[in-house]
Amino acid sequence: MEFERIGIIGAGTMGNGIAQTVALSGIDVVMIDITQDALKRGVASVSTSIDRLVSKGTVAADAARTALARIAISTDYRRLENVGLVIEAATENVDLKMRILKQVESAVRPDTVIASNTSSISITTLAATLANPARFIGMHFFNPVPLLPLVEVIRGLQTSDEVAGAVTKLAVSLSKTPVSVKNSPGFVVNRILVPMLNEAFFVLAEGVATAEEIDAGMKLGANHPIGPLALADLIGLDVCLSVMEVLMKDTGDPKYRPSPLLREMVAAGRLGRKTKQGVYSYT
Repeated sequence: MEFERIGIIGAGTMGNGIAQTVALSGIDVVMIDITQDALKRGVASVSTSIDRLVSKGTVAADAARTALARIAISTDYRRLENVGLVIEAATENVDLKMRILKQVESAVRPDTVIASNTSSISITTLAATLANPARFIGMHFFNPVPLLPLVEVIRGLQTSDEVAGAVTKLAVSLSKTPVSVKNSPGFVVNRILVPMLNEAFFVLAEGVATAEEIDAGMKLGANHPIGPLALADLIGLDVCLSVMEVLMKDTGDPKYRPSPLLREMVAAGRLGRKTKQGVYSYT
């Protein structure tokens, strides 16, 4: 399988980051979202990110212009009819993802591979939505996509060897490092990482230390490049909460109980960097 054109569902942080990475690797992109405004914001984010890489000398100006020209945008799923792979990068909600996957399957060729960038939802469960679940796989990128090299390649029970091999090869061609992961709640990274972030919210709520002191402690004492609360703001507190809820539901283990403070902040719309307010203010 060779992927000359890739469809991406969702123009948000993850979707536009994947689009940028794919376009810079020389592959054409069709980015789909529900509104033109969302698509324009996604393209603007890609443009800003690429300009930053150009200013640092990481990407040549000509390559930047060529990459931007490779990204087509649309609200019409029929634009996916000639893509070899579709990567769903919508909000971490199982019902929404299932609806999107059905729309994708009705629009693409029978041999098109379909992937989800889900950070925690069962690949086997999502695959069962499709008439041909063998062509479905998890392809979990990390935020910020252009900078972080890891891609978790997650096989559902139904995923074919051919699809797993092709997606792994693609990840390498995108200058990413793929790791093969069995389908399991939270997969590898988020199963370890997000409970740690959740515990930081418990520590903050109990007044053990301030947010700045918690983050400084983990940076200076555990050699983390960024503190857990600042990282939660970067990921999005709503995403962190969604992962914890999936871990709690799918494992039944009370150690994955979301922090009440995390829940309250999400309810208040304080989701982190993307809303300019989370644990910290970004105004």
